[in-house]
Amino acid sequence: MSAARAVVFAYHDVGVRCLRTLACAGLEIPLVITVRDDPAETQWFASVARTAGELGLEVTFPADANAPGTVAAVAAARPDFIFSFYYRSLLKAPLLALARRGALNMHGSLLPKYRGRAPVNWAILRGETQTGATLHYMLEQADAGDIVDQLAVPILADDDAREVSNKVTVAAEIILARSLPALLAGTQARVKQNLEAGQYCGRRRPEDGRIDWTRPARQIHNLVRAVAPPFPGAFTNVAGKRWRIDRTRVIAGPGTPGLRTAEAGAADAAGEPFRQAVAGAGPATLFGLRGRCYVACRDGALLEILAAATDAGCVDLPAAALELQRQPARLD
Repeated sequence: MSAARAVVFAYHDVGVRCLRTLACAGLEIPLVITVRDDPAETQWFASVARTAGELGLEVTFPADANAPGTVAAVAAARPDFIFSFYYRSLLKAPLLALARRGALNMHGSLLPKYRGRAPVNWAILRGETQTGATLHYMLEQADAGDIVDQLAVPILADDDAREVSNKVTVAAEIILARSLPALLAGTQARVKQNLEAGQYCGRRRPEDGRIDWTRPARQIHNLVRAVAPPFPGAFTNVAGKRWRIDRTRVIAGPGTPGLRTAEAGAADAAGEPFRQAVAGAGPATLFGLRGRCYVACRDGALLEILAAATDAGCVDLPAAALELQRQPARLD
């Protein structure tokens, strides 16, 4: 019996790992379709085009995946399956219909939660403690088809989006590898999604990284790690200068269990600005103590800034802490 044929639409690390998984499983891959890298975007992930070249596969870069020429090329490849692995466009009905045995997508969440764009970033932003990857059949409606398999991964309290994305990539590879035997045999299970139990999330913009200092410390921390580099980052103004806040840590509020002695001293060091912030009577306050930078947030918690940058480069936090110890800065 000849090997099953698969046309693969792919991008990003998930695209690379899943493409390699199909090749290792012995599927015939007559065509790989990807997108050209955007020179304005930080390329922190692996290249599908380079991987396909290493595997000796034909690669194309259509401007429109659903254009008649692309549909004709896929039809000529006579696919049993079409797979989409983090490809950046939705595939429409004329393409999906060409897959004799099914068109499947790998999505970076536990569907039906976080359908749509930037699922890892949204999950972190909303304080989820787990996410994962889901292999599902494609419909024209985004991330709405029957589920074949999914696998959860943990989101730890200080994980950023890149760290979670790496976990999701591994989950995607595991799911595809363990699902392929049943897909090839035609015995795979299909579970209909309850779309009302999830939500659809849209694209995030760099401006969405602006920090609202009226929010609780935990929500601010979640924003920082959801958009930390290589994503555009969370940002604020400190004494008229824009700081990109790259990494933070939430500290328990004063007088609560778990607050270390040095951190309790940090709360005292902020003095009246801290008490006003906690009481909601004043703005959040950035101050320094013992070479560290802290924000006294309005919910009574302290947020330590562990990494930050300006247009000139990384912020020297110990030096900034000395200045802020003399003159704390209000954060509006």
